[in-house]
Amino acid sequence: MALFPVQGIFEDDFVVVLVPIDDTDPMTVVAEKIAHHVVDRRVPPQERPMRVRHQGQFLPPEATVVDAGVAPLDVLEVLYS
Repeated sequence: MALFPVQGIFEDDFVVVLVPIDDTDPMTVVAEKIAHHVVDRRVPPQERPMRVRHQGQFLPPEATVVDAGVAPLDVLEVLYS
């Protein structure tokens, strides 16, 4: 377990946030950690699951940043699916 900084942006938001995540967090947790800084502040909450996209590809919900090949400070996009 190690802290791993990523840049996160949420669909329909204009702010990129620097978020510390754990390198063993699954993408569902990564999405929640990024959403924490955005949802109910600049983006309204929705009753739909969130997905993470990296370099144009959706990442499996159970994948970790290590599994997905995400490097420190890479940009991860979160959106409702």
